[in-house]
Amino acid sequence: MARCIADENLRSTGFSYTLSLISGKYKMTILYTLMEFGVVRFNEIQRYIGGISYKTLSANLKELEADGLVHREEYPQIPPKVEYSLTERGKSLIPLLDGMCEWGDKHRATP
Repeated sequence: MARCIADENLRSTGFSYTLSLISGKYKMTILYTLMEFGVVRFNEIQRYIGGISYKTLSANLKELEADGLVHREEYPQIPPKVEYSLTERGKSLIPLLDGMCEWGDKHRATP
């Protein structure tokens, strides 16, 4: 029996759940940065991405941490040192991120 859209709800799908964790202007970019470089400090992420405000980066990192995708390690020193990395749950998104990289490499226009 064929599925009928009238009987379905996008919010109940795995796609919708995944999108709820990674949607937003910068979340995928932050995850990509951590995938590529491993353990990264806040200012390094901000410089690498470019154009992201302190407030926006901070809010996105807090959300990713709350969702269990990013680990925040704070070191008790002066000046304060904070590093970010992917959790095991965050690392499970690497195949998705790799797939996006491969698709982009294959389909982007070459000069």
